[in-house]
Amino acid sequence: MNLYEHTIIARQDASPSELKQLTEKYSKIVEKNEGEIVKAENWGLLNLSYLIRKNKKGSYIHFKIKGKGKVIEELEKNEALDKKLLRYLTVKVKNFDLETNYFARKEDGEKFEKKEKIPN
Repeated sequence: MNLYEHTIIARQDASPSELKQLTEKYSKIVEKNEGEIVKAENWGLLNLSYLIRKNKKGSYIHFKIKGKGKVIEELEKNEALDKKLLRYLTVKVKNFDLETNYFARKEDGEKFEKKEKIPN
């Protein structure tokens, strides 16, 4: 079994229910093709580096997938036809980092502490 990290970018005007439907749709495609979703993350609405089909922002959804190559072929074939998606990217990895959540928002109670410089 191969390990893949797969990210899709949906249009900025997609509602939360539409994003949930997209996640479920692509999860079912993976499972139907004998793959397994190890983890699915919604990274939220982020700025794009450049305009893509007149969109400045996109809703990112990230999957960690365990499966064979045909799973990814089928997934990308369906995503190429989906008008709600702007882009998708698949990367084959050697192992998953399941502990780090890079896009988690800090809670109100947690704040960054300033480190004071100690003069010499």
